[in-house]
Amino acid sequence: MKQDRLQQQRLELKYIISEHKALAIRDYVRSYLDLDEYSQDQPDYSYRIHSLYLDSDRLKTYWDTINGLKNRYKLRLRYYDDQPSSPVFFEIKRRMNDAISKQRGGVHRNAVEWLLAGHLPEPRHLLSENPKELVALQRFSYLMLGIRAGPIMHVTYSREAWMSTHGNSIRVTMDRDVYCSPEFRAQLGTHLSNPVKPFGEKVILELKFTDRFPNWFRELVETFDLMRGAAAKYADGISLVGEPVFYDRASRSTSSRPSMLHPATLQPGLEN
Repeated sequence: MKQDRLQQQRLELKYIISEHKALAIRDYVRSYLDLDEYSQDQPDYSYRIHSLYLDSDRLKTYWDTINGLKNRYKLRLRYYDDQPSSPVFFEIKRRMNDAISKQRGGVHRNAVEWLLAGHLPEPRHLLSENPKELVALQRFSYLMLGIRAGPIMHVTYSREAWMSTHGNSIRVTMDRDVYCSPEFRAQLGTHLSNPVKPFGEKVILELKFTDRFPNWFRELVETFDLMRGAAAKYADGISLVGEPVFYDRASRSTSSRPSMLHPATLQPGLEN
């Protein structure tokens, strides 16, 4: 199994750039970083990522993003293909200003429906025996049940990723061809129905670091005259499709949401 390159805590700066500028930045970045193992041997240096975002009937996490809530989170299922044997990662992504923290647990695909129905996670559902992954999955369940979240939006894009040759403290990613489509069941497929493309042909450049802002990052920003911008794939997808699509769906079918469990049914310490 390939090494998990997840940066559990990091700072993250985003820029929306043209493809022409992205190619020039690639040449600049390759002097400092190497392609990660998923981008290697790909003809366009990119691999496809799929995320199924969960939200409440009233789109709580979406509105938290739109309103710029300082301490907010998103719930998503991340996967890379539609093979029955491939893993699915339950992820919590938290933001506090520019600081990002992530928790995730990889599960067997045949456990996804059971977990989304509101059943509590068990060690047998996970790919790893690492207790941190079970804690992450339990925390995911607690947040999901707390707002009665269910599948809302399928987001997919091609990622070109560069990483430090010494550890995982620095990453640069470029995301292209971002597509979003409403999805109200966890189909975990790779094809979207009538998707929208919120960023058009633009590329989302992300500079990610876990310690201090590298000097060469500053030089990169100055050299290419970069201007920071917002690029929330899930929120921008919802806005482009239109909130009424999701509210209409919620008013027709509220029974699909998992029932809320009392916090006492989860392990102590998950309430915070």
